[in-house]
Amino acid sequence: YFLDKSDKYDSRDVERLQQDDKWVENYLIWRHDVVDDTLKMIDESFQWRKEYTVNDLSESVLPKWLFEIGALFLHGYDKEGYKLFWFKVKHHTKDPKQQLDKKKLVAFWLEHYAKRDHGKPLTVVFDMAETGISHIDLDFVRFIVNCFKDYYPNFLTKIVIFEMPWIMNAAFKIVKGWLGPDAISMLKFTNKSDVQEYISGEYLPPHMGGTDSFKYSYPPLVDDDFQTPLCENGPITSEDEHESKEEIDADTKEAGELNEAQNLNQKKMNSIEQISKSEETDKTEVKPKNAKKALTTFKGPLLHISPAEELYFGSKEIGEKKCLIVLTNVTKNVVAFKVRTTAPEKYRVKPSNSSCEPGTSLDIIVSLHGGFAASLQDRFLIMAAEMDQSSGAGVPELTQFWKEVPRTKVMEHRLRCHVMESSKPSSLTLKDNAFNIPAKTNEDLHVQLTHLLQINRRLEEQMNRCLWFQQLSVVLSLLSVTVAAFCFYLASAQRS
Repeated sequence: YFLDKSDKYDSRDVERLQQDDKWVENYLIWRHDVVDDTLKMIDESFQWRKEYTVNDLSESVLPKWLFEIGALFLHGYDKEGYKLFWFKVKHHTKDPKQQLDKKKLVAFWLEHYAKRDHGKPLTVVFDMAETGISHIDLDFVRFIVNCFKDYYPNFLTKIVIFEMPWIMNAAFKIVKGWLGPDAISMLKFTNKSDVQEYISGEYLPPHMGGTDSFKYSYPPLVDDDFQTPLCENGPITSEDEHESKEEIDADTKEAGELNEAQNLNQKKMNSIEQISKSEETDKTEVKPKNAKKALTTFKGPLLHISPAEELYFGSKEIGEKKCLIVLTNVTKNVVAFKVRTTAPEKYRVKPSNSSCEPGTSLDIIVSLHGGFAASLQDRFLIMAAEMDQSSGAGVPELTQFWKEVPRTKVMEHRLRCHVMESSKPSSLTLKDNAFNIPAKTNEDLHVQLTHLLQINRRLEEQMNRCLWFQQLSVVLSLLSVTVAAFCFYLASAQRS
């Protein structure tokens, strides 16, 4: 493919394909591990990506009015913790002159999210309330379907369609033909009485029976939940303002003891690795590519952040209430940082707004307030930017610094929350000063579940074929017996 069509691909996509195993794996999963089908899909999606200049799409190259009408945006999560991609159909009208820009807007949002959350699947919501015949645009719907079907592999969990007007039934019969059998099972037709089977009321607007007061507006670009004004360190109460020195010392001591435990475990791990390496020289087994380390670290240009993706809290039964985030400054300058959360009423972050000296590490303790439990929908955002040597690191200086620093110079990294139900905690949790090894992430479980479902579907297909052959054999046997009996009857009649 590459030799024949190298001029039709973006070199950045080819380079990513050679380096990103996860991307390749998603293509394979989406095409049921059939290599020829996978290559064909990669070829088609790469040509499409270059045609729509997906790698270069940004707010500046798209008309501003497209963002202002609010027909497409990301907001909230479904009950499984997947991000919601909203299509407000009532804001869309068919216009051939605007069609290309609208298609590029869809590609912009999908690529924007894919780069931010590394391709974690989406749930698409078609809000069809207050829509009519003027809003039907099958060409645009087909483009959206093809984006998920052919260009963004393993990116779709389900399509929730809310209050589809009866007049669109015929149109959606055509859409079902485009989707294919796999995607048809993802369609969920809902109304006000049953939409909360898939999305909880906190992320549904009032006209859908929910309590979400979110109103889309532009600017800013509503690409995640951190755009709304949030208290960065939990609610300010007298308890927080006059926190006792003993509690601060206890947290500091607890973090110190955790670091010592980490160092001891790291030494043990190093010694084990040395032994295992000497053993591996005598073996021909290859280590799986997807094997994960006990501790994952995000290596950013300013800070290395551990853990890389998720903070692990215990359920109410387990009771882990604290997690540790370790920041390491890898620059030659002081790096200012801020930590924000989508649930400030739940969490206390210490420190939430400070700085880190060159070459040093700093511990951030994230703790749950009493009576609260962590949720899969909770998110944390770490923002970091380099400071000049002449700048101070006090609270007034940091406040002024964040007002003046350009957004282009700010490094951002997001962390999700993971709630453990088992007795084996799986991240940097501060409990009994123990060092815990991570369990599998939601992405791993999703991949495995998808793979099992594919195997199950194949087995069902094989069983159906066997049953069909069995039924055919029975029919042919009965037919043969009938013919033989008839022939015997004719022979007897002639003799008599």
